Amino acid sequence: KLFNCLLKAFSLEGEDHADSTMGIDLKAGGREKKNGRTEPKTENPYIRLLVKLYRFLSRRVDSNFNKVILKRLYMSKQHRPPISLSRLARNMKDKEGKIAVVVGTVTNDVRLLEVPKISVCALRFTDSARTRIVKAGGECITFDQLALRAPKGGNTVLLRGPKDREAKKHFGAAGVPGSHTKPYVRSKGRKFERARGRRKSRGFKV
Repeated sequence: KLFNCLLKAFSLEGEDHADSTMGIDLKAGGREKKNGRTEPKTENPYIRLLVKLYRFLSRRVDSNFNKVILKRLYMSKQHRPPISLSRLARNMKDKEGKIAVVVGTVTNDVRLLEVPKISVCALRFTDSARTRIVKAGGECITFDQLALRAPKGGNTVLLRGPKDREAKKHFGAAGVPGSHTKPYVRSKGRKFERARGRRKSRGFKV
């Protein structure tokens, strides 16, 4: 009798222990992880002030536009690629009266001979790009000015530069074992990048 009672007690203890060490409750969102940024890593005070402004707008204004701007302000510089004037002009064709919005840098393009009259809002403009836009009768505005003009993102065209660009191929350390980083060389051929470190017969090869 005593043995049966002890056996029953141990089996109940085992059940309790099994319940307490069960896996993650998937229905309650146990494995749901949000990996996106919730704030920018940069210490730039201007970007941090813009984040404060667009955080408020995304919370209080019923528009998805501000949420997208806020998300892009959080991004690293690598995910905020620059956009050239030629691409900007191409995307703003037949969109008169609208403001081009770029969460990044607007750069000049010497291949573009005539710059159309456009209004552009961006985080930064290169000097030559700004000069050409203003000279063509357009305007370069900041994001706080945009918040006053279009708090809901009306009459705007949200644009981004191409992420896969030549500069990204050079990010990292070239010549390190296992690295596929493209080195900066004068040319590609028999005489270039073929010396020490690239051939067994010239010291070593990586």
